[in-house]
Amino acid sequence: MRRIIGIDLGTTNTALAAVTSEGELWAPPEVFPLAQLVKPADVQARSSLPSFLYLSGPAELPEGALDLPWAEGLDFMVGEAARSRGAEVPSRLVSSSKSWLCHGHADREGPILPPASPGLETPEGLTRVSPVEAARRYLEHLREAWDAAHPEAPLGRHSVYLTVPASFDAVARELTAQAARQSGLQEVALLEEPLAAFYAWLAQIGDGWREVLSLGDRVLVCDVGGGTSDFSLIEVVDDGAGKLSLERVAVGEHLLLGGDNMDLALAHALSQTLAADGKKLDAAQQRGLVLGARRAKEALLTDPKLEAETLTVLGRGSRLFGGKITVDLTRSMLDTILLEGFFPACGLEDRPQEARRTGFMELGLPFVPDAAVTRHLAKFLGTHADGRLPTHVLFNGGVFNGSVLRNRLLEVLSSWGTAPKVLEGADNDLAVARGAAWYGAVREGGGLRIKGGTARSYWVGMEIAMPSVPGLPPPMRALCVVPFGMEEGSEAEVPGQTLGLVVGQPAEFKFLSSNTRKDDPIGSILDEFTWPDHLEETAPIHATIEAEGLEPGTLVPVRLQAKLTEVGTLELWCASTEGERKFRLEFNVRDRDR
Repeated sequence: MRRIIGIDLGTTNTALAAVTSEGELWAPPEVFPLAQLVKPADVQARSSLPSFLYLSGPAELPEGALDLPWAEGLDFMVGEAARSRGAEVPSRLVSSSKSWLCHGHADREGPILPPASPGLETPEGLTRVSPVEAARRYLEHLREAWDAAHPEAPLGRHSVYLTVPASFDAVARELTAQAARQSGLQEVALLEEPLAAFYAWLAQIGDGWREVLSLGDRVLVCDVGGGTSDFSLIEVVDDGAGKLSLERVAVGEHLLLGGDNMDLALAHALSQTLAADGKKLDAAQQRGLVLGARRAKEALLTDPKLEAETLTVLGRGSRLFGGKITVDLTRSMLDTILLEGFFPACGLEDRPQEARRTGFMELGLPFVPDAAVTRHLAKFLGTHADGRLPTHVLFNGGVFNGSVLRNRLLEVLSSWGTAPKVLEGADNDLAVARGAAWYGAVREGGGLRIKGGTARSYWVGMEIAMPSVPGLPPPMRALCVVPFGMEEGSEAEVPGQTLGLVVGQPAEFKFLSSNTRKDDPIGSILDEFTWPDHLEETAPIHATIEAEGLEPGTLVPVRLQAKLTEVGTLELWCASTEGERKFRLEFNVRDRDR
């Protein structure tokens, strides 16, 4: 029996699915139940693993309470029990680590989670972890749970397809792959989450997709997850041989906007309700209220018959010692806050609002200033659709479990043009894991593969050779080293001039990307006065390129070579034109983050 594994490493939940084959045909993907602590000393299987890590204090829980069937003596827990315990002791809970993993101004390999919070004391003996370490622990739990159930075929032996947001840049992708390797998963490839959701739909409908979609149709994949909102456009095209094929033609920008923002908004409204009753919450209770709002939101979105969900917050201080505070999240409150705050009606010409910034800001997650998903969608379609609006919509993400938000988004899209049809049937919570596994089967079995390649073009900055002018830094140009749509597993030499590589001393290499420059071939050049309108600067590469036998500061003439690995990460090589030397530029995010 052959198996291919798909993993959805989500902001809120992590899931694993597998496809199996004993011959030429692959069976439909099946979700693997994940054994986990649902409360201390109680292990049960769930369809997904909540992406929460609880760092237990010394003697906080009875000995053995955190043991798993495959591990003893643990001082942490992940999953359902971690989420529940974290609502009571939020200062020890790591959540939304995936959002921190893509935060370019955070030390993503340093111990920053859980983040320090004003009004919330650091617990005794707390050892913080990095976003990479949190991801490693979730993936390691998946591997160990699988291995315990399949000792004859451990997870590390299988091909694994791990999903990331389509908007993740090269550094965030590399850190995700690094966490997977550290967890014991060796053969891992990365796949964009919206594409995985579409592959889940293809796995379900099979060849019948050609009866649903026609030449020229465009599918909007609208993926609103726990931490991010991802938009992608997939178009039905002619493959050149008279047959219909699929091509991913556009990907949105990185939007740190999703279920986390909704939880904060709901918690704020509930906090005001409690304050009106004379119950003012402290910092720890506020964080507990956010976690409670998340659970209540999920319950109301999942069960349309539920009219209210009660939240409980532990009491604090002498007056409330041992007591509890309760408040109801009603369906009317949920619908009003989510509809008017996150999915308001707007025109196609509307754009997200830019909030005025104060001089100082707390260094937390860089949430987008405007929480209106619909205005961000209007900007995406205005930038990428070229006047051809989507004919179909595929929803993904737990917030679309209920019909209220789906219907509102369809109303808004219909007001912009022809009402799009909905591609039904995908499981909003588990589709990404299923689709990732099916994508692996497609790659191995030669089935229909969506064309697309990299969702961004990548550029490097190069200094222009000119005489020194006092007070004037040398001008820069941007050189395209990876064009939009370059396929994984391919490599190319960057055409054009030979560059000079500084060796033997520290140097900074500027690195930029774009999701709108789709027609620039490799080797294209933009000057620094043009690129701010088109390119986004990401984490630079800090490196000292060692070259034995050469003086520090020597300029070595090189040609650039770019490679998109099968894993989905980027390698950039500098090949000397005067010998056999080759130098690899590696992403060193910690130098920048310090």
